Amino acid sequence: MPKDDVDRLARMFKALSNPNRLRLFLNLLEESKLDLAKGRIHDCFLVKLLGGLELGAPTVSHHVKELADAGLIHTQREGKQLICSVDPEGLAELRAALTTTF
Repeated sequence: MPKDDVDRLARMFKALSNPNRLRLFLNLLEESKLDLAKGRIHDCFLVKLLGGLELGAPTVSHHVKELADAGLIHTQREGKQLICSVDPEGLAELRAALTTTF
């Protein structure tokens, strides 16, 4: 596997190694799995994803930035709301890395 691919996967795994980021990402996946199965990108307000996470705004902002920088999610501002969606390419890359047999 090329070094760039390994580095990109390492960033993804590092982002997901934090329990709060992993919960946030899994919440977004759960929210969007039907649309992803149909090949559509599902947008979700960040507020809806935070159920069960007791985090302050600066912490949430940091976690969202880490997930976006790792190529796992996309974010977009709509007024005061932050809309998040799973990055289908990042998810496919992560899935391929986890299902590859050696």
